[in-house]
Amino acid sequence: MAVTESTVTESCAAAKRAARAIATASTEAKNAALEATARLLEERSGDIVGANAGDLADERAAGLTDALRDRLRLTPERVSGMAEGVRVVAGLDDPVGEELEQKTLASGLDLRKVRVPLGVVAVVYEARPNVTIDCAALTIKSGNAIVLRGSSYAERSNAALAAIAREALAEAGLPEDAVLSLGGGGHEELAELATQEGLVDLLIPRGGEGLKAAIKKVTTVPVMYAAAGNCHVYIHADADPEMARRIALNAKVQRPGVCNAAETLLLDAAVADRVAPAVLADLAAAGVELVGDERARAAAGEVEVGPAGEEDWDSEYLGLKMAVAVVDGVEEAIEHVNRHGTGHSEAIVTADEETADAFVSGVDAAAVYVNASTRFTDGFEYGMGAEIGNSTQKLHARGPIGMRELTTFKYVARGDGQVRE
Repeated sequence: MAVTESTVTESCAAAKRAARAIATASTEAKNAALEATARLLEERSGDIVGANAGDLADERAAGLTDALRDRLRLTPERVSGMAEGVRVVAGLDDPVGEELEQKTLASGLDLRKVRVPLGVVAVVYEARPNVTIDCAALTIKSGNAIVLRGSSYAERSNAALAAIAREALAEAGLPEDAVLSLGGGGHEELAELATQEGLVDLLIPRGGEGLKAAIKKVTTVPVMYAAAGNCHVYIHADADPEMARRIALNAKVQRPGVCNAAETLLLDAAVADRVAPAVLADLAAAGVELVGDERARAAAGEVEVGPAGEEDWDSEYLGLKMAVAVVDGVEEAIEHVNRHGTGHSEAIVTADEETADAFVSGVDAAAVYVNASTRFTDGFEYGMGAEIGNSTQKLHARGPIGMRELTTFKYVARGDGQVRE
């Protein structure tokens, strides 16, 4: 079965054994497992959606916000999208064995830097059951094993999806323990997973700041945080007004409950009175609750904008609410973003290349957009097939965590009898 009845340590040990086998698996075998996963997802879409309906109806999901319920919900279209993502991963080049560098040393040794799997990746995540398949696909293709620990309120969905990945691995002749699900245990289980030194090579928490804080208190294994997104759209004085309207609306409402949705709109003081009424009217018509500083409220015209508190500039709403501020030029916009943003995704709308370059170089974020929505920060959109999350850290990986971010490297030296004098 997909949800293991073993202890956390036993599960991680089983994953470690599977990792050694899948690390040397052929590209053909890994792709066969992925193709089987995609096929089984489509064949059992009804069963998956049925399991998900059970999760949505369960009392454990009763208190979730609308945004979290949207993240939890699976539809036939979303299951089909998962299958499509798995096939994209199968079609990508295998990162394992990729040669990163080669040189001949003075000793005559042929030295090569080669990409290899990390080993066992553990992922802790909230709400979104599609993460189960995204993670499994990326770790299978990159030659890793994965230990999944989802939310208790998504337990049925995650179990159904993990079972499919395990069945597909077995069908391809690979160890099914390369994908293991722990279900949705309590804080003790989380702490145990975060301290599996020697068994877990990388832990990736994907969730809110509360999950991040809980992991930080106990972890003894390497951690890559898939962090929250307090993202901004800055409408510069030289922005095309219609483009600005489209981008601001898309960045906020296309899917407001995700980490790359914009939470704050910055308006350049030079055009705020002219641009604000139309942009804010679009947002209000889409159901967005607006709060802003005094200048933004004055520029809003007939659109209702409530007063923003200090906490609003640092909030990831994950819903239909947005903070609005007026800034005096690009430097103040950059300063605001760097003070309040989480380093996820930031956007500027401008026709001025010099201003765009200043924003790109000045903003400290994993992804920066010029004349485009922040909603594009996504492994699928970036051609990675899927992602485990978006890292806002600066060591090892930044931005979407795809296959290559789940690898490390080793140096391989070949000689003909050299010894060091």
